[in-house]
Amino acid sequence: MPYLTDIDDIKNAIVHSSQAKTLWLDVEVADYKTKDKAKLSLIQVLDNSTDLSGEQVSVLDVLEQPKLVNEFIETIMMNPSIDKVFHNAQFDVQYLGGKRKVKNVTCTLEMAKSIPYYIIPLPNYQLKTLAENLCYFPSIDKSEQGSDWNRRPLSEKQLAYAKMDVVYLSQIHHRLLQLAQLINPDPDTEDINALVTRYQQIEPNWKKLDTEIDHLKTRIKKVMAQRKLTNVNGFQLSSQNRTTKTIKINELVKVLSAYNESFDLSVKVTSDWSKALGEIFEELPIEEVKETILVLREKAIEEEEDLPF
Repeated sequence: MPYLTDIDDIKNAIVHSSQAKTLWLDVEVADYKTKDKAKLSLIQVLDNSTDLSGEQVSVLDVLEQPKLVNEFIETIMMNPSIDKVFHNAQFDVQYLGGKRKVKNVTCTLEMAKSIPYYIIPLPNYQLKTLAENLCYFPSIDKSEQGSDWNRRPLSEKQLAYAKMDVVYLSQIHHRLLQLAQLINPDPDTEDINALVTRYQQIEPNWKKLDTEIDHLKTRIKKVMAQRKLTNVNGFQLSSQNRTTKTIKINELVKVLSAYNESFDLSVKVTSDWSKALGEIFEELPIEEVKETILVLREKAIEEEEDLPF
């Protein structure tokens, strides 16, 4: 594992990494629990996912090196031709240019969340949990995660922890890609009878649970709102103010007619228009946009018939 502290060595590593198609990345942040003091300590980079030992991981020491961080951001993070893979990318990206600047970022945390629970029934989606359960790495020690990343020199345990995180990440990424293919197979090769049978097996229990869950969530929200509670045993209650803007048609016409220009605008016509305008509605030059919507409904087996396509 190249642990790089020399400025020229780090610059060369950045140039080398810029040639990769995919990079698996992680960062270690000093004082990350205190936002105004938090600063980037290490950037770990892996460009070869066959490395299971971490020997090919480049660990870039960028503590107190903002110019090197900026060079990494401009060369790697803003490069749309490189797929940058992180776990919990939202955290890492805030130290590597911010989400508005970076291009082509993949987050394995979001990938894992998108896979149904019955396929990966895990208690959480932490890197350690995914690595141990999906990729069968032995028990992973994460004790160094909260260690002092300000200290220099870094300990051997810190460096070992840093390099292995991107190794775990690369293997998790590949496994999640495989699972994504599993849950999105080709419709032409799917066994429709097996799908229907499985649905019919679980549907009765699902209906019972779904109605109970909705009822419980409604009651929980009411209790938390009434007692002015924001967090209770994993539930978080927040409120959002929504503003709907409306304008009367005659006012809109009045404003637009004051401008000597053509406005190429289309307004979605609702059933309310028909009710409000009456016969005038029929005189409007309405354009129809037709689309086909697939609706899946259940019915008794003896009533089944083939769909007309």
